[in-house]
Amino acid sequence: MPNVYVIIITYNAMKWAEKCFNSLKKSSVPLKCIVVDNGSTDGTREYIQNYFPEVELILSDSNLGFGKANNIGIEKAYRSHADFFYIMNQDAWIFEDSVEKLLEAYNMYPNKDSIGILSPMHLDGSEKRLDLHFENYLGRYTKDNRLFSDMFAENVQKSYEINFVNAAHWFVPRKTIEKVGGFNPYFFYGAEDYEYINRVTYFGMKIILCPKSKVVHDAVQSFHKEEPKDDAELLQQKRLSIRMQRETRYLNPSYHYNIKNEKKEFYSNIIKLRLKGNVSESDFYLEQYKYFIKRFKEIENARNVSITAKHPFLNLDK
Repeated sequence: MPNVYVIIITYNAMKWAEKCFNSLKKSSVPLKCIVVDNGSTDGTREYIQNYFPEVELILSDSNLGFGKANNIGIEKAYRSHADFFYIMNQDAWIFEDSVEKLLEAYNMYPNKDSIGILSPMHLDGSEKRLDLHFENYLGRYTKDNRLFSDMFAENVQKSYEINFVNAAHWFVPRKTIEKVGGFNPYFFYGAEDYEYINRVTYFGMKIILCPKSKVVHDAVQSFHKEEPKDDAELLQQKRLSIRMQRETRYLNPSYHYNIKNEKKEFYSNIIKLRLKGNVSESDFYLEQYKYFIKRFKEIENARNVSITAKHPFLNLDK
């Protein structure tokens, strides 16, 4: 039986803790669990210690962010000889056969060495419908295959290749960790999964969907974490998203990143928009330029680590 470690980052997770950790106990495949708690104050730590003593709980005095905290758990699991790393959100749970079906898909795949990440199907908290975000990813990032036709015809295959899936439920083989490394700590929260998948793809590995494995991600069923109060707040959210998309593009090792060229692009947009009378958008690009001028070198350094380092962003040699 493979050695499977579930890694969960908690921060005030009491709303989901019982369902989340009880589901791991019921798995048909034995699971070990490492939790890195990012400074919870709602009783999450004490609850895990009292009711789930089998969980290896690592306590942080501060919120380390999603990626950095996950890297701590990944390093711990790696040194404990994990064969697979199940990266799982705190607002999530699995079914008895979820991991069993993932392993079946992995073992039946013709070229296991090409698999970077396996993903189950994400249901929402009702356990009856697809998670809204997951459904959106499938629509946008499904590769050239007949997934939707097969689902309609009730002829679903063991696995399908896709371009992206969020990190609420990632089943990661050990060789991926050794080759691609951990999460890029450049991001505190948000876009870590996009950046990681860009590296998986850069190293020639695949994202595989296993439709017969089902899990739950009890995320907010909206494309906003919190509904914007007004148009100004909506615009602010959109501009934050644009900035993070740019950061993700810069960090993508497949992107030809050149600081001089990036500065030129900003100059060009600022001037062109100003000449056209679009002062608001011109000011937005100026604001973005001021943000990135402080981070261009940091991004360049992070790119170099992700491309050239041995198991990037992780210390696995201890």
